Amino acid sequence: MSQVLLLLTGLFFFSSTSGSESSVPFPVTCVTRGADLVEGGLLVSCPPDCPQWKVSVFGTEVYASVSSVCGAAVHRGILGRPGGSVRVHKLPGQQNYLRSYAHGIQSQALSRWTASFSLTKPVDVPLELTSDTSTTALSDAALPAKKSLKKLSVKKALTGGNKDCQMDIAMVIDSSNNIGQRRFNLQKNFVTKLASMLKVGSTGPHVGLLQASDSPRTEFLLTNYTQPKELLPAIKELVYLGGATNTGKAIMHAVETFFTQENGGRRGHPRVMMVLIDGWPSDDLEQAAMLARESGINVFLVSVAKPAPEELAMVRDKDFMKKAVCKDNGFFSYPISSWFSTTKHVKPLAQKLCSLDLLLCSKTCYNSVNIGFLIDGSSSIGEGNFQLVLDFLTGIARSFDISDIGARIGAVQFTYDQRLEFGLFEHSNKEDSIDALKRIPYMSGGTATGAAISYTTQNLFR
Repeated sequence: MSQVLLLLTGLFFFSSTSGSESSVPFPVTCVTRGADLVEGGLLVSCPPDCPQWKVSVFGTEVYASVSSVCGAAVHRGILGRPGGSVRVHKLPGQQNYLRSYAHGIQSQALSRWTASFSLTKPVDVPLELTSDTSTTALSDAALPAKKSLKKLSVKKALTGGNKDCQMDIAMVIDSSNNIGQRRFNLQKNFVTKLASMLKVGSTGPHVGLLQASDSPRTEFLLTNYTQPKELLPAIKELVYLGGATNTGKAIMHAVETFFTQENGGRRGHPRVMMVLIDGWPSDDLEQAAMLARESGINVFLVSVAKPAPEELAMVRDKDFMKKAVCKDNGFFSYPISSWFSTTKHVKPLAQKLCSLDLLLCSKTCYNSVNIGFLIDGSSSIGEGNFQLVLDFLTGIARSFDISDIGARIGAVQFTYDQRLEFGLFEHSNKEDSIDALKRIPYMSGGTATGAAISYTTQNLFR
């Protein structure tokens, strides 16, 4: 989980500083990943007692960037349970990350990932801490040269599209032997109607598509077709592949390649993956779907024509639907009884894919960040302006999904002294957090900003 400190001194004045790569340890949480750190060679400070269920580690000595930095440091033997500082070195992606058990941490194997990191002990660890934080997307990955993709269109956009659905949507369709040519054609009709309902456009949703078979095949990227008159014919021209239903492999391929900026992913736009399966998958979905969520992607699983009773013995994992979605609440999993009855599902499914407020499963800034408000309560502010500051912070807080599994906020007020108004884990929902912000009483006094920053990093974020 990323950490952010907003410093308000005077009236609506924000201050941010850049941490020193070589000397200032940057505080991170147990779940901060290598991919969340912009700089290479960054010195980070891990908290104590990271629970094993909070840290996901992939690899040995060299770790996939989707791994927890602090978990990897414990696994490597550089840190113990008390936490401490470690230096993170960014590395290129690689294949065959090895699993191993070391120092109480079980790391997992991973066939490949787009970026890596290694860890070393810091030579010199100073006492000063900083509260800067930055996040970045996963490193870009080049698409496999399996086919010549259409070049990104540079034509002027004809329509803006649905501005209430500014999503980047990857559609994974089933092209296996399970579905057959006839049902594959019905699937294409369904996807065409769904894409039409979404109303793609330059400032609306962008849609890309790949087929799941023995090996995944990218048909077109997010920005290849940004107008309905281009997109809908491209879907109708898809060619049936056949082969195994390796849906997990297709999800992993989309995670690694589909949403990079080079391949059309837009910064600040929610990432959605809709996965269609006829019957059941041939491979495992759980790890691939988990990595999708770790990479900020909301996975919707649409299962059509569930296995008949006599086919259940052939199903590798009968709970694949539950394992592929983050919440088994019926929102992210969408069963359809038959390909012959899909028309009535087009509109409700399109509405789900565009439901920004309900996309709470992927790790994004809005639902997985710790935010600390450091508020100037000095005499130069005044009671009236202080209330304006609180109203301003309330507006910021309303933008985040504050919940027991989402974002958290805390607040410190400072003059010459500092006062912890409420901690990150005192209020587990948005309503209580906002009420706590509104009730902060004005202190009045001098202004000691440096001491306040040190106090906050040591008392709020720990």
